[in-house]
Amino acid sequence: MKRIHTLGLLFTAFAVACTSVQEQVEETTIAPPDPHSFSRPDITAVSHLDLNLNVDFNGQQLSGTATWTLAPEHGDELILDTYELLLEHVQVDGQDVAYTLGKKDAILGEALIIPLQKDSKQVSIAYKTTPGARALQWLEPGQTAGKQLPFLFTQSQAILARTWLPCQDSPGVRYSYNATIQVPEGMLALMSATNPQEKNADGRYTFTMEIPIPSYLMALSVGDIAFKAVSERTGVYAEPAMLEKAAWEFAEMEEMVVQAEALYGPYIWGRYDVLVLPPSFPFGGMENPRLTFATPTVITGDRSLTSLIAHELAHSWSGNLVTNATWNDFWLNEGFTTYFEMRIMEAVYGRDYSEMIASISHQDMVADITELMAEDSLVTSLKMNMAGTDPDDGVGAVAYDKGYHFLRLCEETVGRERWDGFLSSHFSGNKFKSMTTEAFLQQLKEELLSAEEWQAIGVDNWVYGYGIPANCPVPSSDRFAKVDALRIKMLEAMANGHAPNRLAGTADWTTHEWVHFIRGLENPGLEQLMKFDNAFLFSQTTNAEIMAAWMQPAIRAGYTANDFEQHAADFLISVGRRKFLTPTYRAMLESGKRDWALAIYAQARPNYHAVSRETMDDLLNYEESES
Repeated sequence: MKRIHTLGLLFTAFAVACTSVQEQVEETTIAPPDPHSFSRPDITAVSHLDLNLNVDFNGQQLSGTATWTLAPEHGDELILDTYELLLEHVQVDGQDVAYTLGKKDAILGEALIIPLQKDSKQVSIAYKTTPGARALQWLEPGQTAGKQLPFLFTQSQAILARTWLPCQDSPGVRYSYNATIQVPEGMLALMSATNPQEKNADGRYTFTMEIPIPSYLMALSVGDIAFKAVSERTGVYAEPAMLEKAAWEFAEMEEMVVQAEALYGPYIWGRYDVLVLPPSFPFGGMENPRLTFATPTVITGDRSLTSLIAHELAHSWSGNLVTNATWNDFWLNEGFTTYFEMRIMEAVYGRDYSEMIASISHQDMVADITELMAEDSLVTSLKMNMAGTDPDDGVGAVAYDKGYHFLRLCEETVGRERWDGFLSSHFSGNKFKSMTTEAFLQQLKEELLSAEEWQAIGVDNWVYGYGIPANCPVPSSDRFAKVDALRIKMLEAMANGHAPNRLAGTADWTTHEWVHFIRGLENPGLEQLMKFDNAFLFSQTTNAEIMAAWMQPAIRAGYTANDFEQHAADFLISVGRRKFLTPTYRAMLESGKRDWALAIYAQARPNYHAVSRETMDDLLNYEESES
C-alpha cells in the first residue's frame, strides 16, 4: 500500500510538472560557440521543426521537407548543418530563395546558409538523404529476427543528425517538433516523441515532441515492430520474435522510474518506453526521449544487465533535461548519468549489487586510461578539447567512468544528504538548459563545496588534469571478493590435476560475477582455458558480455578448442556493438592474427552501423579492396 501511495504522489507531481513545461522551456538558454557545428544560433536560432518524410527501403533514402520556425528575434541569415544531403529547394515563408553551401569539411559536413528578411518566420528545405548516410542503418530482411521485412534505425549522436536532417546540430540548441512519416505497408514507425502502439493500415504516422530537444536526440526507427506494456507509463517495442523476452527482461522499468524520481525529481517526459533493435546497433543504448534504443545483447534471460536501462533512464535527467553545452563537456552528460545509474541500481537491487557494477566501471577506467596515457595523456582530462576531431572519439571511459568516480568522490566528501540536495537543485534549476564544465564548477563552488572540500577533492586536477588522481574512490564488492576466492580455489585444484567443479558456488552468479571471474584470469594457459571452457561452456554462451570477456584471453592465448574460433567469428559477424568489437579485434591484432581479423571483418562489416564501421576501419587499417 505504501508503494501505491508513493506512486500516486509521483504521478501527481508529474502532472504538475507537465502543466508548467512550457513556462520552464521559455527559460532555455543558448549555448556558447560549438566547435562541431556551423550553426550560429546567436545570429538566428530555430524553435520548432515540422518534418515530413517518406521512407524508401528500395532506394535506402529518406525524402521530404523540414520546415523550421525561427525564433522571433533573428538576424539576416539562418545557418544549418548538413552532411551530403541532396537539397532540392529552399523556401522562406513559402518563397524560393537562393541559398549557399559552405566548404565541405570531412568531419562537419557543409554549412547551409539561408538569407532572411527581418520579418521572416519559417524556412522550409526540400531534400533527400544519400545512400550510405552515416546516421542511418538500413537492414535487409535477412538481418532481422523476423526475416520478412527490412528495418531502419537512426543514430544521431554525436553529430550525425545532419546526415538525415538539415539542422542546427549542436547539443546547445533545442527545439520542439512535429513529424509525419510515410512507411511501407505492414511496418511501424517510431520516433523520440509520442508513439503509436500498433500498426495502421496506410503506413502514415504522426508524432509530437512538445518539449524542446537537441538534434542528437532526434530518432527514427521503422520495421516489423510490436508493443507490449510493462506498466501504465512504461513498455517495450521489439520485433515480434523478441517481444516477450524483452518485456520479461525489462519488467522492473517502472520500479526504476519510481526510484529515479524519488532521488532527483519528477520524470517529465510522459512515457518511458524501450525499443530493442537488431544486434547491429553500435551502442548499448541511446537515450532518445520517450523511446530508449537498446541493444538485444542485454537480454540474457536473468535480468542481470538491466543496469543499461537504468543508465538510459537516468539520461532523462542528465543529458536530456540538463545537457552538455558542447561535446567538449561530454562528461557532464555521461559522468552524471553513470553516477545516477549506480544510485538507481542501489535503490532497486541493493548496495552489494550496485557495487559490482561500480567495480567493473573502476576496472574499465583503469584499463582504458592506462592505455590512453601511454598514447596521449591529453585525452584523459574530463574537460576535453575535441575541436578538429570527431566528437564520437570522446565516447569512452574518461567521460563515463572517470566522470562517475569524480562525482562519487564529491558525494563521499560532503555526505550523501548534502550531495543529493545539490543534485536535485542542479536538475531542477537547470532544466532545458545547456551546461558548460566551467558553469558547473562555478555552481559546485557556490552551492556545495567549501574551500577546504574543494581542495580535498582536488577539483581542478580531476577536471583539467590527466590520468587517474591518487584520491580516486575504489569501489568494494563483497560479491566480487567471493568470486576472487573461488577462482583461486579452482586454480589451485587445477594445478593438482582436478577440473573445476561446475556447481561449486557459481549457481546464482550474475553476468557481472562471471565477467569479473574471467577478467581475473591472468595470462591463462591453454590447458586452463580448456578446463574452464569444458566446465562452464564459455565459448558457447549466448550471453554477449560473458562471450566478449572470454574472447580476450582466449584469443591472446591462441585457444582453438571447442570450436572457439568459429563461435568468435559468429559473434563478431552478428553483433555490431562497438564496446565488444574494439577490444576483440584489437586482441587479434596484438596476437599476430590480423589475417583472421580481416577475414571475419570482411563478412561482418556490412552488418555494422557506420559508427562501428568507421572505428573498426581505422583500427584494422582496413581498405575495402582487401575484401
